[in-house]
Amino acid sequence: MSDGRVIRALARTALLATLLLGGLPAAGDAQVFLASRPHPDFTVGPLYVRAAVAPEMGPVTVDVFWGLVVPPNKSAADVVDGDLFLLWPSAVTPAPNLGPPDAQLARYAEERGFTVIEEGRLELSARNLYETNRDKAVERIPGGAPFVTLVRQGGALGLTSPATYVRIPWNPKLVNPVYLMDLRMQTKGLIKPKRATWAERVFWGPRYRLMLSFQDVNPRTIFPLYFQNRDRVLHLAEEPAQLRLEFAKADHLKIDEIAPPSSRREMSESRDNTEVVSLFLDRSTGLMPQTLTVQFGYFSDTQSWAPILIPFAFFVLGNLAAPIFKVMAVRTARAVRARVHVGRPDRPQPDSGTVLPSEVLERIKPGETTYEDLLRLCGPSDEEQERRGAPAARTVFYRGHRMVPQRARTWGWVSTVHHWDMEHYEVEITVESNVVRDVQARVRRTRLAHPDAERS
Repeated sequence: MSDGRVIRALARTALLATLLLGGLPAAGDAQVFLASRPHPDFTVGPLYVRAAVAPEMGPVTVDVFWGLVVPPNKSAADVVDGDLFLLWPSAVTPAPNLGPPDAQLARYAEERGFTVIEEGRLELSARNLYETNRDKAVERIPGGAPFVTLVRQGGALGLTSPATYVRIPWNPKLVNPVYLMDLRMQTKGLIKPKRATWAERVFWGPRYRLMLSFQDVNPRTIFPLYFQNRDRVLHLAEEPAQLRLEFAKADHLKIDEIAPPSSRREMSESRDNTEVVSLFLDRSTGLMPQTLTVQFGYFSDTQSWAPILIPFAFFVLGNLAAPIFKVMAVRTARAVRARVHVGRPDRPQPDSGTVLPSEVLERIKPGETTYEDLLRLCGPSDEEQERRGAPAARTVFYRGHRMVPQRARTWGWVSTVHHWDMEHYEVEITVESNVVRDVQARVRRTRLAHPDAERS
């Protein structure tokens, strides 16, 4: 097969994998170790990937600790031949004062259609597991590990997210079980903000999502490099392997969710006020991605009082706002009642006091109607006066008033009101010798702007 056909087949395979795997959540970070030659006989182990998170939410420091395991029947010189490589699907920041970038790495990436957006070197050191002096336990490797951060432009799916290709120079300590190698990186974009309402951000602080993975080759930038070098992938040894997230200032940390459920959460044994979430890797899964996801946030001292302050604030505001809303509601209802009336136009408004209808007054006959008949017709009086010196003479009063809307426009039972009239009714009945002698009825009208105005 010609080189052109190989490239086209590789592109088709990468595109197919992207379409098939595009529905899966993208991992924030992952790694795949590659050897210099196909079908390596050695494996990686132990392996610890540690990400340190601080409340500032800046670049996350990631340490990859690892060692190499050589089969007991072979020597390291025969098995490990050349450098190691690491695929890391995110951008990193170069460490200063470690030397110039590796032009060969950039040329390797550009020959395969990638665009290099960052290059430099990362800190690489070897840690002596049996050295008790901390200053002597860490031995820095001169020159570190060169890297290139690359993207792929154009294509059917457009610009890819950045990924990093790291070359780890050969060093005898790689296969020395006394040492554990440490590759330190300042990563970008590992922490993703989680959507939240403004109330959640104010009272509980912003929320974030952090994902750490191992052997995830789904990203479009990683997959072509992996597919071309898939026969050089290093697998896990029968040694401990772990993804580890360390959160500083644990007393201000709120973790909302951890996945998978088999993850472990505990306080750090060596770091003060640090909470650790870890996941042990299963080597039996092959090249299946293994992901540790944490949704979390940091809160301030004021926000820590939110469970107490928020109910108290609602209680105080409720008591303060109740009179205000009451006054507003009363004024609004008063304004509506003054200009809108609901009811049948032919039905009078309810009376207040005693308003005697005209047909009742017509049945009161002076000289014929007795006092007992008067009470049966009109009911108990509102006021009764007896004349001094004439015990058989008395004056009975019936008083009442009625609100009458003066309508402007009417739509069925709903009408607008121009103004209101207060009608005051007073009936004065004179009784002598238990017989009605005189009946006087008076009506007085007062114009009001609204029905709740002070009545005179």
